[in-house]
Amino acid sequence: MDTRTQLEVADVVREHGDDYRQAHPLSSAQEKVLNNIAACRTSALGGHMDECLDGCGYKRISYNSCRDRHCPKCQGPQRAEWLAGRLERVLPAQHFHVVFTIPDDLNPITLRNKKAVFKILFDAASKTLIELARDEERLGATIGITSVLHTWGQNLLFHPHLHCIVTGGGLSPDGENWIPGREKYFLPVKVMGKLFRGKFLDALHRAYKSGELTLAGSTAYLADPFAWNALKDQLYRKKWIVYAKPPFGGSEHVFKYLGRYTHRVAISNHRLLEMHNGRVSFSYRDYKNDIKTTMTLCAVEFLRRFLLHVLPSRFTRIRHYGLYAACNVNSKLVVARKILNPTVETSPTKEKDTRPWWERFLENTGIDVMCCPNCSRRLTRTHRIKPLFAALPPTGTDTS
Repeated sequence: MDTRTQLEVADVVREHGDDYRQAHPLSSAQEKVLNNIAACRTSALGGHMDECLDGCGYKRISYNSCRDRHCPKCQGPQRAEWLAGRLERVLPAQHFHVVFTIPDDLNPITLRNKKAVFKILFDAASKTLIELARDEERLGATIGITSVLHTWGQNLLFHPHLHCIVTGGGLSPDGENWIPGREKYFLPVKVMGKLFRGKFLDALHRAYKSGELTLAGSTAYLADPFAWNALKDQLYRKKWIVYAKPPFGGSEHVFKYLGRYTHRVAISNHRLLEMHNGRVSFSYRDYKNDIKTTMTLCAVEFLRRFLLHVLPSRFTRIRHYGLYAACNVNSKLVVARKILNPTVETSPTKEKDTRPWWERFLENTGIDVMCCPNCSRRLTRTHRIKPLFAALPPTGTDTS
């Protein structure tokens, strides 16, 4: 019997998904997300029976997860495993958190061209950081960068921005030394903002000229070159915001902090407060007034805002550059780690961990999901439960 009382996004989808479908057209990606969230950890996907064989005889059904990256219930194990892998690579050096944001004026274009504009955002931000860090008048070194795309604000409206965790120092051009940055200062944010703006708008204009952008509906007027150039000039006159936070306390804390960002979805279930008479209430932080408050939307509008943040198929929202780039993991990153900590031997490539997910989850988080709630003994997976509908195969894994 399901005894949970916490309202979930899945509840809103199940109760008002059809209302949304009648009011708004759905892309195939959005339809897939709604179906996955509605089926997640239900009999539709099948599951397993867990039993306390050596203790009190407690039994429970663990239904399979959908593993959709937009599902609020599927991110915990993925986050824990991602962090375990990243902590093996993080350099024992100072790191900064830098946030790149694009103006709201670009939202209509971005919503119709997510894949193209998000790629430009990643490229412009990473090139800005790498170019400024390599400037001999600033740092004169190759830095490491991990970037995570977010597309939402606390009110669920569209707000694309990039969280970047950046090493405060870098590897010298000759690869012989580590060049440390200042203790509490990374790079000038005004300079970063101007360079980022220039790189982003240059790439966006090239995409426009080559016909890569879809301009329709509210953006159709931009097909006129005069209108496009007017918008471009307006964006060049704007101040683009780049925010650099103070450095972290230690390298391990860096990616544990980043873990708060890597596997987030537009809204987590714990922020949902109530669903009543076709309306959904949730908590949010009003950063302008620095207060935590409540917002209530009709369920259809809530789902519309939630679906604004569905990413293009196969789009990678976590990317690594510089020393942390895949091409440098076994070369420059190894050299940098050896310089920073000569006493630590470089670990060989690890074999794939084939242990059950719950054992890896326990190691990474300290949470034992296979502990009997009655007698604290070990639960055992005894048999599989087939999906409720043969036409709906278990696309997830047993992460409940």
